Amino acid sequence: MTPSPLGVSVFEGSHRPFPWGVQGYFGSAPDEVALALLAAAFGSSAFAVARLAQADWVAKAHQTLAPIVVGALFIHGRHDRHRVPAGAKALQIEAAQAFGSGHHSTTLGCLQALDALAGAGVPVQRAADIGCGTAILAMAVARLWPQAGQMHPIVASDSDSTAIEVAQANALVNGLGGRLRCVQATGLAHPHLQRCQPFDLLLANILANPLRAMAPAMGRAAAPGGHAILSGILPRQAAGVLKAYARAGFQLRQRQQLEEWITLLMQREGC
Repeated sequence: MTPSPLGVSVFEGSHRPFPWGVQGYFGSAPDEVALALLAAAFGSSAFAVARLAQADWVAKAHQTLAPIVVGALFIHGRHDRHRVPAGAKALQIEAAQAFGSGHHSTTLGCLQALDALAGAGVPVQRAADIGCGTAILAMAVARLWPQAGQMHPIVASDSDSTAIEVAQANALVNGLGGRLRCVQATGLAHPHLQRCQPFDLLLANILANPLRAMAPAMGRAAAPGGHAILSGILPRQAAGVLKAYARAGFQLRQRQQLEEWITLLMQREGC
């Protein structure tokens, strides 16, 4: 359409009958007739058009992306380095073009599950973050378990090459380059992920459908008694994910909901 949008975002929600949302950002007012035709063609609800006021968007982003505190973890952007408390397990995350600043409910749920495992004294030496985005979860493992990644680097994998570049940069900024190995892979289909099995801890903050598809491979990759933290799951999808992982030999240890997202802490049988 004319003018073309400068950017478009698509997100999944839980509101029926239109569970998907689409937002477009334009440099000038879009053609509302064209928008109406587009909505009619795809059977969607009508588009709402609103003018965005002039603002310092960088400053607003910094205000919005305030530091995240989960137990001893203190996750911050470069602009908040001066706010790191003494003794905190700090991580500096610049999301850039990859997902994972710690603010989304799925990532926060995973961080809270990690903090609970560490607090319970669960040992972790071998770990993998599947669909790692910025590698925030892999780096949180490195902070919470000093022994993890020492003999066998924590694996951070993603199917997107840009995410791998961001993950590598974040690992270097945080002094963790030697304890993380970033690889481009779809699911667990990478020779390095195969060689590093079995894992004490697997993380996958992606979406329900790929989580279900990955369940057999996750079961093979997990050590007996090992844990898996899964997120990116809507409440209506949780039963299907749980069923798939039960077939793969996992038991549910904790289910948490933050806003509209479910995080599952699972444990592989055989401990």
